[in-house]
Amino acid sequence: MSAEIDGHDSSSDQHPLLRLQEILTSISKAFECGNISQSDDSVAELVKFLDSVSDSIESDSKNASEILAEIHKFLCTPSLDQAIIDSLSFELPKAVTKFTGLSSSCSEIANSIIDKLVATCSPRDMLSILCEALDSSLKTIKECDYFVPLLSGLSKVLLSTQRRQFEQAKVAVPVILKVLKTVSLEEDDENRERQHLFDQAIGIADAIHQVCLKLEGRMNEKLRALLGLYVLQIMVLVSVSMEHKSPRCIPLVSQLSGFLPYCHLSYLGLISGNDVDTMTSLVVGDDEDDFMSCLSNVEQGASLSVIWGSMSDQVVQAAGEDLTALKGELQSNQTKKWQAIAMLKHIFPSGKLSWEFKKHAIDFLLHITDGNNYQKSDSDHSDFASNMPSVFAVLQGVIMVIMYAQSSMLRKNAFDALKRVIAEVPYSEKRDVLNALMTNCDSSSMIAVLLDIVRQEVLKERNKRKSIGNEEVQKGENEACPNAFFWPAVVLELVDLVLKPSTGGPPPLPEYGDAVLSALNLYRFVLLMELKEENNSEVLSKSNLKKAYNEWLLPLRTLVTGIAAENKDDYDQLAVDTECTLNPIVLVLYRCIELVEDKLKQFA
Repeated sequence: MSAEIDGHDSSSDQHPLLRLQEILTSISKAFECGNISQSDDSVAELVKFLDSVSDSIESDSKNASEILAEIHKFLCTPSLDQAIIDSLSFELPKAVTKFTGLSSSCSEIANSIIDKLVATCSPRDMLSILCEALDSSLKTIKECDYFVPLLSGLSKVLLSTQRRQFEQAKVAVPVILKVLKTVSLEEDDENRERQHLFDQAIGIADAIHQVCLKLEGRMNEKLRALLGLYVLQIMVLVSVSMEHKSPRCIPLVSQLSGFLPYCHLSYLGLISGNDVDTMTSLVVGDDEDDFMSCLSNVEQGASLSVIWGSMSDQVVQAAGEDLTALKGELQSNQTKKWQAIAMLKHIFPSGKLSWEFKKHAIDFLLHITDGNNYQKSDSDHSDFASNMPSVFAVLQGVIMVIMYAQSSMLRKNAFDALKRVIAEVPYSEKRDVLNALMTNCDSSSMIAVLLDIVRQEVLKERNKRKSIGNEEVQKGENEACPNAFFWPAVVLELVDLVLKPSTGGPPPLPEYGDAVLSALNLYRFVLLMELKEENNSEVLSKSNLKKAYNEWLLPLRTLVTGIAAENKDDYDQLAVDTECTLNPIVLVLYRCIELVEDKLKQFA
């Protein structure tokens, strides 16, 4: 028998189909004789043969189809020993899927071969075999076509599993998601086959759904939670790897959204993050933190699910949701609103998501902060404090939109959203938020924008004080303005950040021109306002006036005077641009010096 197998080496011109039949016959005879060693050698020879054929037959899909059809015919032989099928099941899935990219016929037959193995072998064994085939193949293969039959087979295995369904699905999900992430994100943009990959991923979700329907109690609850997490993770992969305007993208997202009601996932629970926490606690045990590494983007998936709903009526209908009701609930519930804003941190900073998602996230942010939401009290600031790091990340993301979005309308809307969110930050946290935003911003123009937002907030506070009566505010009898003298102190701190940088010395000019001009304008605005209203605020204290005069204004005057002297006789473009930057700064600077000197004379 071994001579028969070794004869391949001396029969290189033998037709592949004849050689295959010869090997299959040797496998049958080896098992009939009970020769375990020979049967192993014969199976190994079959794998070697298929590998060599797949490497050399790239342009001959007809021969490839004939070879796959012959294998399928062999597996369907009524009298074939189950031991032979079990032995081949360990090797054939990987071997036959190498032919799938040659033609649709090859792909169909490879699918039939794997289906036959799934139908006749132990589901538990086939789960391990197919998972191993998927995982090991990722090292060398990235084509979508290769993985489609294996994923299709896994969906059928999950359906046929009769015991420990949750545990079996929990084994398969990490492998499936690893394949989807690796292949979908690395595929060439022109390759449309990734949609077939996601079709199979949704097929697996449907299989898990079908299994859930057969279960009751705790096992149903846990498997349903796993399905929900799986769907959210795929939502991210679809959003990142497929063009949102693709005719296949919306149907895929709609199919995924269709699982949300069954998994008891609502838009409110998703955008607040509560549903993700609930599902995670059901799926992940105390010592299974590593399992969540395959589901690392589920919170982003939760946010994207809601944003997709605002992008497509088809999607929101599939999810069975009402966006108007959702936005109304978030507008009226401050706790939920902060949670929703915090969840948007998964949208704005992501460089992998298209601008379209950020545009709709900005629109969503504008909707939920619509109305008179000016912060009235610090009594409920704990809701914000628990979400502060995430909200800060959102604010930084919105700033990136303002700075880099190509659409002027998107930049304008992002600016409005930034102002609204800052306005809602409790006074007890507002100083830290503004300080951190400016400290972590490298753009002079953006710092100027932030300072202008502060100016608008100061003006809003002033108008509110005037409308209710300054006397009542000072007595603390009106709860609408509990922090009447909050802003002057904040202004001093923020202006100090710009005019007295931590690096020492005055700020660099003209590079920092926008920020310096905005800081001076803000300081002048507050000075004039406090002088006019004769308020006894920190801004007008002798110590703060001296600090501003000696540490901000005089060093800055020395700097601009020196730069002007250096450029006096230069007429190149750089000198002209520098003069244009310095002129408005000089005007505001000298006005501030005049105001401070006049006030200091009153203390003499």
